Amino acid sequence: MILKKLTILNYKNIADASLEMSEKLNCFLGHNGAGKTNVLDSIYYLSFCKGAFSSADSQNIRHGEQFFMIEGDYEDEKGEKENIHCAMKLGSKKHFKRNKKDYKKYSSHIGLIPLIMLSPSDSYLIEGASEDRRKLMDLAISQCDNTYIDILNNYNKALQQRNALLKDEDCDTELLALWEEQMALYGEQIYAKRNDFIEQLTPLFQKYYAIISEDHEQVELHYKSHCQRGPLLEVIQRDRMKDLAVGYSLHGTHRDDIEMQLGGFPIRREGSQGQNKTYVISLKLAQYTYLYTHGAKTKPILLLDDIFDKLDANRVEKIVQLVASNEFGQIFITDTNSERLDKIIKRQAFDHKLFRVEEGVVC
Repeated sequence: MILKKLTILNYKNIADASLEMSEKLNCFLGHNGAGKTNVLDSIYYLSFCKGAFSSADSQNIRHGEQFFMIEGDYEDEKGEKENIHCAMKLGSKKHFKRNKKDYKKYSSHIGLIPLIMLSPSDSYLIEGASEDRRKLMDLAISQCDNTYIDILNNYNKALQQRNALLKDEDCDTELLALWEEQMALYGEQIYAKRNDFIEQLTPLFQKYYAIISEDHEQVELHYKSHCQRGPLLEVIQRDRMKDLAVGYSLHGTHRDDIEMQLGGFPIRREGSQGQNKTYVISLKLAQYTYLYTHGAKTKPILLLDDIFDKLDANRVEKIVQLVASNEFGQIFITDTNSERLDKIIKRQAFDHKLFRVEEGVVC
């Protein structure tokens, strides 16, 4: 999918921008805090109906203003056009439209414009909690499988109901058993899809890491789930008394995790800054290829937000060579280093545009 034109009004610190995009490489240069990331976040919003960083939509409205609006004009490889429009007023719900028609369910939009974003905050994939690594899996799978979000929602509803009963001093065990059956039913479906995703992702991830690191280190991913201990219903019910004691569910796919290893050891403990960054970048590039080969009908958009810091020149060069290949489609890069961006542009003989961002003004 190609973003041909992006229009922004009052989104974060961007007051007004109307940008005609290159079909291959778009570079945004500016100091920290200038608004480069906010441009990329607006593109992310048009794919996922929410920003990458703010949980509350109202926080995206520019200070002192009453609304924000983002609009994107897209075109796929077949020349078919899509117009995606989002607007929100203070105190009102957001409106999300595809070709001027409102969505009944925002979840039905996910996957239409596949997108992968890399940013400095992705360090949480290594350093953060298991929830962050589950989000990595869920975001990728939901863009390929339009049933996945509903399965997740059904599981989470059952989990919430069970947790509410566990906190009740007069717990209805018959009702508890019903919600446990629902958790097991949807949890095993989630496990099957996540397990397949990790099996497909791992060789892609290892390939990209080997290219960027010049095959200096070995990396592995291992999916960990309570479903691997036996039928999930049995696993959940086996420790029901412990759950009643603590007041919440200790077992289920809401506790799944990915074990990330470097040279046979946890990368969280062993990896340098450069290795950690290479690890995360390789994960996201593998996720891009997975999307394109497992369900996406068009090449995803790739957002690279200030990813080159803490990487040596060789690794930067390898990453640029990778994303410049025909395997990848439209790319958006932000950087504070004009010399580095100039080198990237000069070494790649393809269409590009360079935008400068200063205090929320993009030109």
